[in-house]
Amino acid sequence: MTTLTVMPEGKTIEVSEGTTLLAALLGAEIAILHKCEGQAKCGSCHIFVQEGRKGLSKIARLENEKLDSIVGVGSKSRLACQATVLGTEDVKIELLGFSSGL
Repeated sequence: MTTLTVMPEGKTIEVSEGTTLLAALLGAEIAILHKCEGQAKCGSCHIFVQEGRKGLSKIARLENEKLDSIVGVGSKSRLACQATVLGTEDVKIELLGFSSGL
C-alpha cells in the first residue's frame, strides 16, 4: 500500500498498487474534476506531484500529448486519470484550485 497525501487539505489515504490517482481520489470522496471519465481527453484532472514521482507510472504518449495542450503545465504535472500507483514509495500531490482542462 502507498500513502497518498492530498494537498492543500493534507488528507492522507491508503492506495493499492495499480490504482490510478483519479480512482483513489474519487474512492476517498475527494472532489476532482474529471470530465472525460479517465480517457486523457480533457485535461480537467491535471494535478501536481509534489513528492514521490518515481512511485507513479511513467507518462505515456497520450497523457504527454494532452499535457502539452494545457496552460500552466510544469515538470510536476500529471493527469490523475493516467498516473497509476506503483506501490514503491509514498506520493504527495497538489490539487489545483481551478479547472485546467479545455
